[in-house]
Amino acid sequence: MRSEKYQPPRQAAWEKLRALASRPLLIRELFEKDAKRATKFSLETAGIFFDYSKQRVDDDTLAALLELADCTDLKGGIDALFNGELVNCTESRPALHTALRAREADAPTLSGDALYPTIHAQKQHMRAISDAIRRGELRGATGKPFRSIVNIGIGGSDLGPRMVCIALREYSQANLDLHFIANVDGAEIHSLLQRLDAETTLFIVASKTFTTQETLLNATTARTWLAAHIPGGQAAANQHFVAITASPARAVRWGVRDDRVLEFWDWVGGRYSLWSAIGLPIAIAIGMDRFEELLDGARQMDQHFRTEPYHSNMPVLMALLGIWNSNFLGATTQAIIPYCERLGLLPAYLQQLDMESNGKSAQVDGKPVGWTTGAILWGKTGTNGQHAFFQLLHQGTHLVPVDFIGLVADDLSEKTHHRVLIANMLAQASALMAGSENADLHRHYPGNKPSNTLLFERLDARTLGAFIALHEHRVFVQGYLWNINSFDQWGVELGKVLAKQLLDGEGELLDPSTRQLMQRAL
Repeated sequence: MRSEKYQPPRQAAWEKLRALASRPLLIRELFEKDAKRATKFSLETAGIFFDYSKQRVDDDTLAALLELADCTDLKGGIDALFNGELVNCTESRPALHTALRAREADAPTLSGDALYPTIHAQKQHMRAISDAIRRGELRGATGKPFRSIVNIGIGGSDLGPRMVCIALREYSQANLDLHFIANVDGAEIHSLLQRLDAETTLFIVASKTFTTQETLLNATTARTWLAAHIPGGQAAANQHFVAITASPARAVRWGVRDDRVLEFWDWVGGRYSLWSAIGLPIAIAIGMDRFEELLDGARQMDQHFRTEPYHSNMPVLMALLGIWNSNFLGATTQAIIPYCERLGLLPAYLQQLDMESNGKSAQVDGKPVGWTTGAILWGKTGTNGQHAFFQLLHQGTHLVPVDFIGLVADDLSEKTHHRVLIANMLAQASALMAGSENADLHRHYPGNKPSNTLLFERLDARTLGAFIALHEHRVFVQGYLWNINSFDQWGVELGKVLAKQLLDGEGELLDPSTRQLMQRAL
């Protein structure tokens, strides 16, 4: 819930920033003027080193950005988030994903009830199921242990667990194969099923409402396949399912055994849900102890975010720099470039987190915004991206701030490969900033392109958890300063309604183009 002290970003700090943005700052000259710039404009916490010295900011800019955070009562907003106030104002809900990783002493209450016992009980259920699968004790209808695990979900019920499982594959149990199905495109699930042994395959159906069309269609297809390939028909097939939902009764009615239904809650947004039972595939892949390490890393970033002053607060600084680039320098996109192949899904994950959260044009009071909100996030792993779109970053007409993400140590790589990889990352960031003069415009690099560089000590569960929480909080701060609700997603609903109309044969109510296409394609 917004503090009464909050004002939309149209006050003195906003105007001061607008004036500062009109100055022709050159980043390379800022380094020349301040020998300590790299040290001053960097900080470290939770295994992550954050260097923002290649941003187009000086001391005056940073002071004005911090003033913006101060005069909008950001501290009140942060407290509201962690205390379980109704920060999701359009749905009258709190957004308590941070409670999923809180210790008992720090856990909030909801309507006077302690949340920790409920959360802890579900974690214990997660541990019991994931341990039983990993040890081969949880078995299918024919008595064989499960060897293939298929997570069926979409959006937050897919991207988060999938991204983390791939990123942490170094720690995965070797005798289990983990698969993810999200798209309703039947080619995906039918192609996968052809490669699986029905007797040793377990399906996890992850749906908050247990009504998600894509997820339930894929789950029904899987159940039909199981019933055709194992003795006992549908009753036997139901023994090959686990459900994760905020609507357990629906899952049981669908056919999942009640002792195999894990629960999460409506105060957990889908894109924030990997910390909940939605993270079951992660616990199966890397073990529940390491899943707890993921939570520990996020909790460490939570504490940093709650307690650290703005000038040394990593999520706040990242958020303010993003606002500076989009609202004052005119950048409309943000590139995420991880120099680690295992982080290949990170751009897509952050894309959902950011664009579903802050792709809004209404303020919290329902009035239209009068400023740019959100950024178009995109990206790819380096060095692949260098050979695809870096030409535009260096010499194109668009201003595209970049987040470079690399590992200090990588036990899965080899020293020569890793040195070449990181050298490329550092060189690209330097080249974007410094540029290179050349009378031939075809060979001229204008430089002055802003970037952040984030270094992990290593890619482990704890550091990855901290990094994900860092971006959750960055997105929240930006939404708060833009005076929008970062926790709803009404924009995706209309298309679902119209798709149902088409499938129900009500397409004649739609526009002529859609009717023509429906006649040809449906």
